[in-house]
Amino acid sequence: MPGNKYNSSPLTPRTRLERLLRERELRKNRSFLQNEGEPDFFASESFLNASESWGQIDEEEFAGTRSSTDNGERLEGRCKQRLLVVANRLPVSAVRRGEDSWQLEISVGGLVRVREFEARWIGWAGVNVPDEIGQKALTKALAEKRCIPVFLDEETVHQYYNGYCNNMLWPLFHYLGLPQEDRLATTRSFQSQFDAYKRANQMFAKVVNNIYEEGDVVWCHDYHLMFLPQCLKEYNNNMKVGWFLHTPFPSSEIHRTLPSRTELLRSVLAADLVGFHTYDYARHFVSACTRILGLEGTPEGVEDQGRLTRVAAFPIGIDSDRFVRALELPQVQDHINELKERFAGRKVGSV
Repeated sequence: MPGNKYNSSPLTPRTRLERLLRERELRKNRSFLQNEGEPDFFASESFLNASESWGQIDEEEFAGTRSSTDNGERLEGRCKQRLLVVANRLPVSAVRRGEDSWQLEISVGGLVRVREFEARWIGWAGVNVPDEIGQKALTKALAEKRCIPVFLDEETVHQYYNGYCNNMLWPLFHYLGLPQEDRLATTRSFQSQFDAYKRANQMFAKVVNNIYEEGDVVWCHDYHLMFLPQCLKEYNNNMKVGWFLHTPFPSSEIHRTLPSRTELLRSVLAADLVGFHTYDYARHFVSACTRILGLEGTPEGVEDQGRLTRVAAFPIGIDSDRFVRALELPQVQDHINELKERFAGRKVGSV
């Protein structure tokens, strides 16, 4: 009877909040049934562990004193799942020593080790290599470090990296606004930079597609590669793709000033999981999707016609042990003693 609270089925949600909570529970159950027994990188704990390791240097493996097969290439009797880490720059710097000779040096940020996964790095080596001999030699040298290069020509780097990434996205994401001459999508400079940005992302996608194997997880990084998730999903819709932003994500009021705002948001939403440093950044992203794209935000992320893109915060830490060890280095001790002598008898504070 109407008005009798005992008549309604407990499985029928009566409010929007109840419906969202019910849908969340159903999605969890479906995810468990589909993935039971399989390692899932996009489970929060796995993603968080990998995020905390981002930027930690594995100097032994880089130097070749520890084999990549140390600690076992199998996990609990299974072959490790491959993790393809895609970033604008590789964690190594390349210096050319001859026509077919390269010297590799570990970069700031370093190599990451994720125990549960067999990682491969994909990115730009930071140098222009126009000749085929040089490209083949560098590819071979990088392969020993589990790195795969993306070769970008100088003009693409100028328009994509120096232009759209650092002239448009970085200032906007840090609330500095857009350059005045680039505010309109019809301006030549903006359009050429955005075209180069998409072209570069497609070049990254091509390299990923060439080495991708069924079951691989692709982890895209930062504002340089916002177009990449969509490129990868167009190649293989079943590919597991994650995207993580290493900068703030601005409020929707700021993001809507970007001429390419809609295309970039939809490209990122092609990923299965979108990660940010903080809850506020994640909230800003969901808000931009709801206010600019008209999509529905849920407790788990953004939903578009029944497809859910999970959005979450994964704070990244530092390798604190490395800083503690650095205190014992002779040059650090010398500098500490120098500071003690310089400020002897005075109190030193920070603001």
